[in-house]
Amino acid sequence: MDFVGKRNWFFLFSFIVILPGVVFLIINPGLRMGIDFTGGSTLTIRFSNPVTQEALRAELTRVGEVDATVQSFGDNTYFVRTRQLSDQAKDALANTLEASLSPDGVDVSSDFVSPVVARDTILNGIYAVIAAAVGIFLYLWWAFRSVPRPFRYGVAAIIALLHDLIIVVGIFAVLGNLLGLEVNTMFLISVLTVIGYSVNDTIVVFDRLRENVVNYGNRSFAQNVNVSISETIGRSLNTSLTLLIVLTALFLFGGPTLRTFLMVLLIGVIAGTYSSIAVASQVLVAWENGDFGRLLPFRRSAAAA
Repeated sequence: MDFVGKRNWFFLFSFIVILPGVVFLIINPGLRMGIDFTGGSTLTIRFSNPVTQEALRAELTRVGEVDATVQSFGDNTYFVRTRQLSDQAKDALANTLEASLSPDGVDVSSDFVSPVVARDTILNGIYAVIAAAVGIFLYLWWAFRSVPRPFRYGVAAIIALLHDLIIVVGIFAVLGNLLGLEVNTMFLISVLTVIGYSVNDTIVVFDRLRENVVNYGNRSFAQNVNVSISETIGRSLNTSLTLLIVLTALFLFGGPTLRTFLMVLLIGVIAGTYSSIAVASQVLVAWENGDFGRLLPFRRSAAAA
């Protein structure tokens, strides 16, 4: 298959996938932030009677805490994140849970998540993504020093990484606006995981390309890219398919607490597999052939003159 010859179609498809997410990111409120980012209350609830996570979540929804998240700590103890509650509201919630779920008693301890701490969480996540991107760029620049213009490999990997992140964030912006899906600290953790997977899949293709460039210098760069993709696509697809099966099983049967994390990984694995073939490698070919330069108006004017 001539992957390189279809690069413009790949770029067009990526643009079509990314565009709705960008539009929804611009629309207020963009990403729907959970209390990890906006601030709120956290409750550690210990029930004297046996209570399931599903029963607690249903009761919280019934009393109006529809955005609350519930995490089991075992031994009938749950950690609940919800909007900011006053002391009176916490007492009323404890009494309601006791009456409906645990007549033998409920022990509730609470804490407050400050918006300042929430902003620090967002900033730390952004710094982590930037640090990862810079580290990846520098490593690839050094690792591919044996081939001409090694910095291009670092730039292409970062472009593919940004491509995957924009797709993930854009889809969550759409889901946040349409379905009320919130993002939390698990979202940041899963985004960093997607970065690692995306770069790993890209390096598989780039590493084979490096070998082919060194060993088959008589072939054009586009031919070497095409051969490299063909030689690695089976491994990439098999690895991604195996991972997707596991993630899908966890998503369906692992409970709601992990679903945001797993949803990001599902989207990221698909986007990362696609970008290593259809974005990162194609950016290298487009750069080598001067495709980007021909898009600039002043370059076209100079060429015509």
